[in-house]
Amino acid sequence: MSQTLSASMLLAVPLAPLAGSALAGILGTAFGGNRIGRTASHSATILGVLVAFIISAMTLQSVISDGAHFNQTLYEWMVVGGLKMEVGFLIDGLTAMMMCVVTFVSLMVHIYTIGYMSDDDGYDRFFSYISLFTFSMLMLVMSNNFLQLFFGWEAVGLVSYLLIGFWYNRPTAIFANMKAFLVNRVGDFGFILGIGLIAAFAGTLNYSETFAKAGELGSMQFPGMEWQLITVICICLFIGAMGKSAQFPLHVWLPDSMEGPTPISALIHAATMVTAGIFMVARMSPLFELSDTALNFILVIGSITALFMGFLGIIQNDIKRVIAYSTLSQLGYMTVALGASAYSVAVFHLMTHAFFKALLFLAAGSVIMGLHHNQDIRWMGAVRKYMPITWITFLLGSLALIGTPFFSGFYSKDAIIEAVHASHLPAAGFAYFAVLAGVFITAFYSFRLYFLVFHGKERYDQNPDAHHDDHHAHDDHHGHDEKPHETPWVVWLPLVLLAVPSVVIGAMTLMPMLFGDFFKGVIFVDGTRHHAMAELAEEIHGWVPMALHGFTALPFWLALAGVAVSYYMYMINPALPARIKRMFQPIYTLLENKYYMDWINENVFARGARVIGTGLWKGGDQALIDGAVVNGSWKIVGWISSVVRRLQSGYLYQYALVMILGIFVLMTYFVWLNK
Repeated sequence: MSQTLSASMLLAVPLAPLAGSALAGILGTAFGGNRIGRTASHSATILGVLVAFIISAMTLQSVISDGAHFNQTLYEWMVVGGLKMEVGFLIDGLTAMMMCVVTFVSLMVHIYTIGYMSDDDGYDRFFSYISLFTFSMLMLVMSNNFLQLFFGWEAVGLVSYLLIGFWYNRPTAIFANMKAFLVNRVGDFGFILGIGLIAAFAGTLNYSETFAKAGELGSMQFPGMEWQLITVICICLFIGAMGKSAQFPLHVWLPDSMEGPTPISALIHAATMVTAGIFMVARMSPLFELSDTALNFILVIGSITALFMGFLGIIQNDIKRVIAYSTLSQLGYMTVALGASAYSVAVFHLMTHAFFKALLFLAAGSVIMGLHHNQDIRWMGAVRKYMPITWITFLLGSLALIGTPFFSGFYSKDAIIEAVHASHLPAAGFAYFAVLAGVFITAFYSFRLYFLVFHGKERYDQNPDAHHDDHHAHDDHHGHDEKPHETPWVVWLPLVLLAVPSVVIGAMTLMPMLFGDFFKGVIFVDGTRHHAMAELAEEIHGWVPMALHGFTALPFWLALAGVAVSYYMYMINPALPARIKRMFQPIYTLLENKYYMDWINENVFARGARVIGTGLWKGGDQALIDGAVVNGSWKIVGWISSVVRRLQSGYLYQYALVMILGIFVLMTYFVWLNK
């Protein structure tokens, strides 16, 4: 029998990080007079996130063991007509899982930040920002209505803007955070249109009430068109997900967001914020299931992102950017699963990916610290001898990423590939090719990164930019020893704690999340039209048989081939990549310029917007409004007054004459009219 959760306990989950953020941001910075020190700032924020994690874990336990649930309004802001604007929580399996992922990864990042940002001038401000982000993300995933969802959606975007541009004295950071902000505004415009359509036609912003009217929405046509209303709503909502979850062509902000400190790369751009779009579509499954057109659109966008963003990871030399393009590709995998109506598989991969990708980003940050803030993998090598903990945890994360059997990434990634193969939607053929090809590509660039960083010859002394590190004076506080060194325990401990779920969480949760009751009543699939999950249930019979079968399946051999090719090219025959580059220079140039998406955005859309803006300014504002309306109106009034004032002479005989003439004209008119 299910039980209802305590509202006061649930309120503590987002409010505890918010309290820590306020304490560090006000009393720990110049804004509040620096009244508390660094230790108090990081202690307050870590305690807040720890409280949120403990309550989230307790909530998840209650949901699993007792079937606990919660769906209530906590505060009614206003009522406009019949439309209620409220703050409320919806706690079920999906929300409880997301709460645990967000708070656990955030807790690891908070601990890691003590070491990574130890000498940065913005130490307290950074802790305030990441706790504020945690609050925003929790409000997003716990919401039971579209208004609160949109609040959390915009709040995580705002805090992301602050964190990407954290080092605001660097022009590249300012450009990157502005780029992220503007690109997300494009997606958010579609998102708010979708919410507006739901409010207009369903008459509610509450999830449960909207889902109850899903059938009614599915039978409507968009006014004035032959389109299905539900298709327009779903595509608008998904455009919002394209921005937040960095799907092509709104993906361009995420690689540049690596300009921010490494901890936020793990927190925001690997495990939490970028998965908000995936979470939202899964939550809206009762709506998306009604439109095959929207699902096909999602399949195509996800396939393009999974495949073509992986290609870009092959040529990157910045350690963080390689992992960033890996994130883009994996987000594409999740999106493909959504398009195949395998929502639970998408959320499953969201969870496993959060752990191993956060691990990889934090391990990359550990390497950057150990190498005195060198980020170019061409000038690394043999790091495993000096940083054994970072090495083994990075290897575990990489094995999970490429889908090695028995690792967490294998179960979720292989399930996505099988779900797409079982889908009968028109776009499923291309999607299946994309996710299969992506297996080889992911393994290739992941182990290219691994081999260049941790194996081979030491190349530290060959770095031409050895004395021009990326962080400059911000956090260059670890000295410039000749050799790398292992990082402090506050840095490597989160790596170890993240490595554990990166290995085991997939096996532990495979059957309950995909085929059990974990998402019962939460995720809806129309089994009569979409058969992917039903066919998966026939093929998967447990985590051990699935992993053993994985050794004989095509994805495993593709991944193994990717590892072998990268080993040969970068360990056995390191001259080969340069020859391939010369042979395929046009393709390399295309990849180096990121498919010219930045050029198109800057020279077509941005410049076109400037041209339109200039035309509206000069033609509309200056010529029409100022010239014709404002200046034209006073000139006309001035001319009329100059004529009329001549009739105001002040002589009575002139006025009498005009009156007599007027009477004469009127009498003449009426006489003529009566004839």
